Amino acid sequence: MLAQRMKNLKPYVPGEQPKDREYIKINANENPYPPSPEVGKAVKSFIDGNLEKLGLYPDPDSKELHAAIADMLNKTGGVLSRCQVNKKEVIPSPEDKLPFTVTPDMIYTGNGSDEVLSFVFYAFFDSDRPLICPEHSYSFYPVYCGFYDIPRLPVALNKDWTLDVKKMTELSNKNNSSTIFANPNAPTSLAMTRAEIKKMLDESPKDRVFVVDEAYVDFGGESVIGLLKDYRNLVVVRTFSKSLCGAGLRSGYIVANPDLVNAVTTVKNSLNHFPMDAVTQVAAVAACRDVSYYVECAKKVCDTRADFISYLKERGYTVNDSKTNFVFLKKDGLEGKKAYEFIKQNGILVRRFDTPGIEEYLRITIGTQDQMNKLKEIMDRL
Repeated sequence: MLAQRMKNLKPYVPGEQPKDREYIKINANENPYPPSPEVGKAVKSFIDGNLEKLGLYPDPDSKELHAAIADMLNKTGGVLSRCQVNKKEVIPSPEDKLPFTVTPDMIYTGNGSDEVLSFVFYAFFDSDRPLICPEHSYSFYPVYCGFYDIPRLPVALNKDWTLDVKKMTELSNKNNSSTIFANPNAPTSLAMTRAEIKKMLDESPKDRVFVVDEAYVDFGGESVIGLLKDYRNLVVVRTFSKSLCGAGLRSGYIVANPDLVNAVTTVKNSLNHFPMDAVTQVAAVAACRDVSYYVECAKKVCDTRADFISYLKERGYTVNDSKTNFVFLKKDGLEGKKAYEFIKQNGILVRRFDTPGIEEYLRITIGTQDQMNKLKEIMDRL
């Protein structure tokens, strides 16, 4: 009774979401801090004063939200952890300050960055040529390739877990193909510089879309939003789930030139004209308008990350220089599966992948300092 295409589907497997007991949950790269209090106030005010609006369709174009996102990016330069805050005023780091003004018509929003990515795959990647991506990156990329029947050319990472940029560029030119990768990358936590990505863009096909997934960039990476002025084939994917403490909001977006935004909007309108509900739009707008709160949250995550990395190195772990809200680690002589199970038995969930090549590694989300101290106590007994 099933369609033939079902045979090619290999669904994404998220981090555990257990309901049978209470765990400290640092396995899904969620932010340990709650959204801004202004988000709660905005949602409560909307529901209390406009309950009838829940019976009406929301703005299908999310115009207020697009303007709020553009304003937030212009204020921050696209990297929260390097911003400074002076009495709620957010000042971007000089190296992140954008060379142009992001406008609302450069923004597309959807029901989480996963849905946004789905529409990006449909709009820009063809079945007649392979998509170039790293062997180890966000594991939804191969899922969407299977879903849309897009051939994929995964490129092995270098021994130090960095992207093999030379090989990726060679393959993209050989096949006149699009490229996609996360920067900083997952699960490796490493980041490329803006200059390195610019070089890739210079050497890649100009008539194929080049996608950079910046889900984690606010924790210390370098955003390439500033390159959009000169590279009209660049698409930057971002999310509210990580640095904006909003995994439960289901809000993601792209920043790109208006022609590419219009293409993704056409895909959206051909599937679901109203992907973002009214409450999510209200919450996301409020988050953008209180960006100083999220700057402080990102800085706390980075400080806790530095402390945890020092702890790991002192105890002989191999750990990458993370630019994300998680760390990627292993220890010689310590089996990854057994370490994962021991930590879980003691009340904390971390992430482990069965994927060949990384099965001995753990990916641990940075929680609050108190949560990480409890994890240290458990890891001391490994």
